[in-house]
Amino acid sequence: MSTTNGRKLRSKEWWGQRNYESFTRRAWLRSEGFAADAFQGKPVIGICNSWSELNNCNAHLRTVAEAVKRGVWTAGGFPLEFPTISLGEVFMRPTTMLYRNLMAMDVEESIRANPIDGVVLLCGCDKTTPAQLMGAASADIPAIVVPGGPMLSGQWKDRELGSGTDGRKLFDLFRTGRLSEEEWSEIEGGISRSAGHCTVMGTASTMTSLAEALGMTLTGCANVPAPDSRRLTMAELSGRRAVDLVREDVRPSRIMTRQALENAITVDMAIGGSTNAVVHLLAIAGRLGIDLKLDEFDAISRRTPYIANVKPSGEYLMEDFYYAGGLPAVMREILPLLHGDVLTVTGKTMAENVSKAECCRPEVIRTQAEPLNKEGGTVILYGNLAPDGAVIKQTAASPHLLQHRGKAYVFETYEQMRAQIDSGDLPVTQDTVLVMKNCGPHGAPGFPEWGHIPMPKALLNRGISDVVRISDARMSGTSFGTVVLHVAPESGIGGPLAAVQNGDEIDLDVEGRRVELRIPAEELERRLKAFRRAPPHYDRGYGRLFLEHVTQANLGCDFDFLRKV
Repeated sequence: MSTTNGRKLRSKEWWGQRNYESFTRRAWLRSEGFAADAFQGKPVIGICNSWSELNNCNAHLRTVAEAVKRGVWTAGGFPLEFPTISLGEVFMRPTTMLYRNLMAMDVEESIRANPIDGVVLLCGCDKTTPAQLMGAASADIPAIVVPGGPMLSGQWKDRELGSGTDGRKLFDLFRTGRLSEEEWSEIEGGISRSAGHCTVMGTASTMTSLAEALGMTLTGCANVPAPDSRRLTMAELSGRRAVDLVREDVRPSRIMTRQALENAITVDMAIGGSTNAVVHLLAIAGRLGIDLKLDEFDAISRRTPYIANVKPSGEYLMEDFYYAGGLPAVMREILPLLHGDVLTVTGKTMAENVSKAECCRPEVIRTQAEPLNKEGGTVILYGNLAPDGAVIKQTAASPHLLQHRGKAYVFETYEQMRAQIDSGDLPVTQDTVLVMKNCGPHGAPGFPEWGHIPMPKALLNRGISDVVRISDARMSGTSFGTVVLHVAPESGIGGPLAAVQNGDEIDLDVEGRRVELRIPAEELERRLKAFRRAPPHYDRGYGRLFLEHVTQANLGCDFDFLRKV
């Protein structure tokens, strides 16, 4: 048959007609060795694979794709795997964020242009998950997400290591001579022991968890470790479910509603997720025509306790989190704060999905009554330095710096910062506020993860491990410290951050949600009038398209022509 529940399959338009074009398309598929009845009249399930050897997080997705195919065949569908670009966080320059929108367009157009009735999205690394969700939201055919899962916990001597988080801490020891070259080499060989994404609550773990919180994965799918056989079981079950989604005509627009986005924000706050989640959720909402605001993140943060004791905000790693019950256990614990009646790709409501979830390790997943922090991980700041908003991960910051006044030491560019940060006579103290400009979507370009300004070596040598840092950059979700990020509008287009000078006093008040430059308003205006924008970084190609159409951080950094709001 060529219909499902009375609806004509989309793929029939390609090879179900009595014309020469359909004849050619059928012949081309049969040239791959498929029998004539293998694909006609069956739901065609595209497997959107972001596998790449340049992306360790996703390097095992070929195997995951084979498991998905088993599930599709079992359910009576016809699987066809296709590639998209893969954004490897560690390797790509200047930043994968420059290419997130390109990948989202690749996903959207690959779905739209091909004879696909439904799609399984294989993701993992930081930007691959939001890019696929953005593309699927725009294409709006039945879709389900299968993340690749976190890698095995790192090991060095008797220590478990979390990629990124512990690497940065150990590198500071190496920089200051407290680790030998041999020890540093041992750490390099043991901190990342398998394929899969970072094994802390970085951006990858956050975004795959939020894909589940949005209702776009099977229950419990997000946190299964990459090498665990249950990852392949989940993939096979997802392939089966993809066929049913086509038959039921359940599209992303029915799953990723405003209520589902509010659930994702709430979960993000409860797990101490990456600050990058703010930008990605805003972008996904924009693709769906949902006018999501920064203020909604802060309102949800104020009422949501942080309960997932996972690095960089907590003590444990993603393996521990999964064994403790994972995301379903978190969602059941905070169920009163969620919209439990929203539909998910399982065909059940979110509340039904998590109703039997259990927490097996209360030291890893805390209760609402005994949270790690009474508020969520990320909060939104405003003030004359960030009239359109900024973010800070309060659960990964130093408590004594959450209310702070200090004099600015300004780096005009990332290159200047790198050249000066190890200087033994850098004029900074424990009260200094480090400010870095020209790191936003336009200024960098691409909005890179430069915001975790390394601690000056001069301060590390004095035993000082954190100071307030402010920039219009992002930072890795594996990072930590008292770091204000995503300052909008960015300095590169003349935002107030561009006006900061060495010695200016800056106030940070996280509880009051303020970040202020303590100079008279007329002086700030005078300085900004003198601002001159630098020439664009690109004059051709995708880079030029990016600079001409990217929105600011508070709007998700998507392209203006792809947003529906």
